Amino acid sequence: MSAPKLVTSLQNDRVKAIRALEMRKERKETGLFVAEGTSLLVTARDNGFVPETLVFRRDADMSPIAQGLVAWALKSGAECLEVSEAVLGKLSSKDNPQSMLGVFKQRWIDLPKAADISPGSLWIALEEVRDPGNLGTIIRTADAVGAAGIILIGASCDPYSHECVRATMGSLFAMPLARMQREAFLKWIAGWQGDIVGTHLSGADDFRAVSYRSPTLLVMGSEGPGMSDPLTSACSRLVKIPMAGKLDSLNLAVATALMLYQIRGPQLSL
Repeated sequence: MSAPKLVTSLQNDRVKAIRALEMRKERKETGLFVAEGTSLLVTARDNGFVPETLVFRRDADMSPIAQGLVAWALKSGAECLEVSEAVLGKLSSKDNPQSMLGVFKQRWIDLPKAADISPGSLWIALEEVRDPGNLGTIIRTADAVGAAGIILIGASCDPYSHECVRATMGSLFAMPLARMQREAFLKWIAGWQGDIVGTHLSGADDFRAVSYRSPTLLVMGSEGPGMSDPLTSACSRLVKIPMAGKLDSLNLAVATALMLYQIRGPQLSL
């Protein structure tokens, strides 16, 4: 087990490489992303993720949890960098930087055949979601209700961006993610055994009055345009969330949360 490497220069090559992960192009090319804070790193560890690099600032107030994370990373063979406050501030995406961050490999799953999806499971498909805050909140909510996974369709925002990772509050490490183009997704769902549910302004049913057949696939459209016509036509059931105000739509993350809790409600208990 090697010792941490001390880094105090902002011009250090490793510092530059980690900072470059702020850019989507760099994340795409390297397949890496950054997660900040001990709570997220604990969640990563508990879900079987091991950092490529762990960056931390050692001080007299370093918590036992942080010390344990450093020991875990070293034992796992990760590169560990002990850095100055200035270096950590440069790498952090926050005004008040965390005392620790990790660089991890992105994880994408290969979907099983739709006909082989386990009975009773709930999957979410998101078409061209553009706001990383919305996506992060949906990932967190999907984790909360015990969803089986999330499928990103088409030109989605990056779930491994700093903003999205923060919004997931660690659920990114627990929620399986897949990505597909629309044409491939439409072919894949041909074998789906349960309901394919979409929210739509032309939906005939109140989302609270429906008995959803499982396995259930919840399809949500992008902010603004909503679901494309091909995906709308592919849904076996279109539902509507009633509203008393003057607006005709909800925030995507809020609407998705309402749907997830309605579908999964019978299986959830305190």
